Amino acid sequence: MILSLDTTHEFGSVALTRDGALVEEIALHSPDGFAHVIFAELQALLRRHDCTLDRIECFATAVGPGSFTGVRVGVACIKGLAEATARPVVGVSNLEALSAFGSRPLRAPVLDARRGEIYGAVYDAAGALLHDEVVAKLDVWLATLPDNVEFVSTDFAELGGRPVTPAPRALAQAIGRIAWRKFRAGEAVDSARLDANYVRRSDAELFWKES
Repeated sequence: MILSLDTTHEFGSVALTRDGALVEEIALHSPDGFAHVIFAELQALLRRHDCTLDRIECFATAVGPGSFTGVRVGVACIKGLAEATARPVVGVSNLEALSAFGSRPLRAPVLDARRGEIYGAVYDAAGALLHDEVVAKLDVWLATLPDNVEFVSTDFAELGGRPVTPAPRALAQAIGRIAWRKFRAGEAVDSARLDANYVRRSDAELFWKES
């Protein structure tokens, strides 16, 4: 059993999976953040399936990119649960989770990073990262990609005049399935090693460096 969540955007989700198969996924919407709702949602999910925390073999969370506060909430929540139960954790990039909804050999997940920029990367069908995750101007990033990539996104309907495969805003199910694969491969880690994947620095860091 894997308990997974995503709090990196105002549209979040929680999911319970067993051996890579979905038990239940709940889509959430909380524009003012998830710190005040996430534990209640996880508790309700477990209760509906008569599952206790000691039956969870691994915890998983989206580690970004996305809202800096949202990323921290998810990472802190999973770290706490894993430490309390002495279970391992898996951190999954939102971009890797998006790529799971593609169907072609080369998949380019892309998210709106605002400020006229995007978060993007290229993965293969097995989830291996082929082009590093970046934050960049859209036209600059597009110029670096091969012609045969499949764009996958929740934020765009087309990119550079090319169609985009739509992905759901609820990513917890995909995160749970990726975590199950990594757990079986021995890639789960101790909670102390779980890190955020911001891709770019926060505004506070940028303004401090420039001052």
